[in-house]
Amino acid sequence: MTAQKIIIDTDPGIDDAMAIHYAFADPRLEVLGLTTIFGNVYVEQATRNALFLAEQASYPAVVAEGAERPMAMVMNPPSHYVHGDEGFGHMPAVRPSRMPDPRPAHIYLSETCRAHSGEVIICPVGPLTNIARLLDYDPDIVPHVRKLVIMGGAVACEGNVTPFAEANIWNDPHAADQVFAAGWDIDLIGLDITQKIRCTAAHFSTLAETSPEIGGFLSEITGFYIDFYHGVVGEHVCLMHDPTALVAITNPELIGFEDMPLEVITEGERIGQTIKSSSPRHPVRVAMKARIDGVRDTFLDICRESDRMKMLRDHPE
Repeated sequence: MTAQKIIIDTDPGIDDAMAIHYAFADPRLEVLGLTTIFGNVYVEQATRNALFLAEQASYPAVVAEGAERPMAMVMNPPSHYVHGDEGFGHMPAVRPSRMPDPRPAHIYLSETCRAHSGEVIICPVGPLTNIARLLDYDPDIVPHVRKLVIMGGAVACEGNVTPFAEANIWNDPHAADQVFAAGWDIDLIGLDITQKIRCTAAHFSTLAETSPEIGGFLSEITGFYIDFYHGVVGEHVCLMHDPTALVAITNPELIGFEDMPLEVITEGERIGQTIKSSSPRHPVRVAMKARIDGVRDTFLDICRESDRMKMLRDHPE
């Protein structure tokens, strides 16, 4: 079976690192590139962290740096209190040896999706600024993208940064609204399901045993994340936001969707809220149900293979 080509638009970020290493370890996916964005960290940190993750896995993905601020509003501070000052919990700044692609993220996205017309899924797991920039730069790009699988939004539940808004949408609501209005096929993997997918420290300890390098890294950085969520949900767990979006690509049978057009509120108290639109927009497939244990176990099963897959890349037959 031919692997699905994807580009992950990311602000790594602890759960971004989980999602990226899941994608690197899954032979059903071919990660063409990582495009970076502000959000969990500043964009310069996101680029550095993305380069490190690709290098750590010996994965030949392009890394292209994207937007450093939102389209039309003052940038919110990075969520260092969730992900650590450098994005990976208590870890100091990483020092990758690889260099980013010289193209800005939106140009890389345009050229790559046109080179593989209709074949690439773009998976944004941060604010949607790079995707809105792509639309501005290349207004005819939509039919060249197979679909977007977006981690973001809270359609039928409360937000996680305000009572109304999920963090990725809240960090650039104008970009998100532009993306939802553009008419491409979109799967939205939001808080309606992602906050129900949870892992414990014991899950990551098992990864460290079976995949000591990459699983051990994930186990190390998730301690900070689990401590944060203990203060939020009262359990010693972390919520698996970004990895769930990748599992939705590889195992869509684990997700239950409802179709509805969406828009984003861009001002006032409810800024960043994702709501059903009264405009005649192309419907979005919104994830509303999930086989919770199935999503979690799929993530863990694939990530157990991380070190083995890296070894195969390092020593091809």
